[in-house]
Amino acid sequence: MLQGKHIVVGISGGIAAYKIPDLIRRLRKEGAEVKVTTTKNALEFVTELTLQTLSGNKVYSDVFAAINEHSTEHISLPDWADLMVVAPATANVLGKMAHGIADDALTTTFCAMRKPVVIAPAMNDKMYANESVRDAVGTLSSRKHITMLDCAVGELACGTTGKGRMQETDAILEAIRFALTPKDLDGKNVLITAGPTQEHLDPVRYITNHSSGKMGNALALECWRRGANVMYICGPVPTLPVVPELYQSDTARYVLTRVTSAQEMADAAFAAADKAHLIILCAAVADFTPQHVADEKIKKVAGQTTQTVELTLTPDIAATLGQRKRDGQILVGFALETTDEQTNAQHKLESKNLDYIVLNSLRDAGAGFGTDTNKVTIYAANGTKKDVPLLSKENVAREIVNSLTV
Repeated sequence: MLQGKHIVVGISGGIAAYKIPDLIRRLRKEGAEVKVTTTKNALEFVTELTLQTLSGNKVYSDVFAAINEHSTEHISLPDWADLMVVAPATANVLGKMAHGIADDALTTTFCAMRKPVVIAPAMNDKMYANESVRDAVGTLSSRKHITMLDCAVGELACGTTGKGRMQETDAILEAIRFALTPKDLDGKNVLITAGPTQEHLDPVRYITNHSSGKMGNALALECWRRGANVMYICGPVPTLPVVPELYQSDTARYVLTRVTSAQEMADAAFAAADKAHLIILCAAVADFTPQHVADEKIKKVAGQTTQTVELTLTPDIAATLGQRKRDGQILVGFALETTDEQTNAQHKLESKNLDYIVLNSLRDAGAGFGTDTNKVTIYAANGTKKDVPLLSKENVAREIVNSLTV
């Protein structure tokens, strides 16, 4: 989503400046054009040549430098930019930006910026806890065009451990994507289920499937970026989205519930569904669960060649929510099929009273469990359908949400 975007990267004089060349490289890899502005102190930590080489543009570090492309570079950069990111933002720069002090290349550029701005603070933990710094963070966070990242907890340059580290590149990139995304789901409550479930046989073993949760993670991030209040119910997965508690803002917009079994997922989904305007059931929920769970590990017996496990049906979350669906609520299901894909998906759409169903097939290369890409067809209850070609799951999530009438 950063393809063709114009990003101004502002760097102030903190040790975390050494991480910014990688941020610039990642931005350009995603297709963004980058220009850099710095304080003079920032160039004590990272060289102008490095920044110029990686960005492909001259660095704006001196308001009065003869090499500036424009005599008012601090005005031309904001005019050119779609977004500005300030990283690292030192205590000094936070104070200046909060109070309109514009006495160098970075702060003059910021002062003229009326488009989205992402700020990633970095400093000693005692400085970050200082009342004046907290006031500056609060002032900047309250401005609608600013996305303020919180500092991370970890080892600091002074040798101590505390809250003052700059967030890592992945978090800054996610904040940039968030800030650039139109908030067309603002005020909407979105419930998303994702990942597999685990149905225990005994304290050691369980029945599960290959779901990685990657599609659900992408959907949760897409809805969060678009301003929704996200209720994310997720089974056991190896990774989760870059979550919004990184931000100095109201984190009540994202509620994560971790579950293990199909029954736990059903209980959590039913409890949250009444609040939801949009429900996306992306989880790969087990259809069956052992009727009896052994208290101890099931042991082999001498001469035994088979083991019988009696299974019972799990709650049908989609069908139950389809029956309970209120007027105006949108219910979206997923169907992963291996045969008769379209017939099975359309039957599920109708029988469970869904508004949309997203079909993908394990027979399509690059789609299905564990991949970073997907290829889907979106069927609507009104008879329309949309084919989404093989794309990254992030882009597939965007296409899915774009197709929904919320």
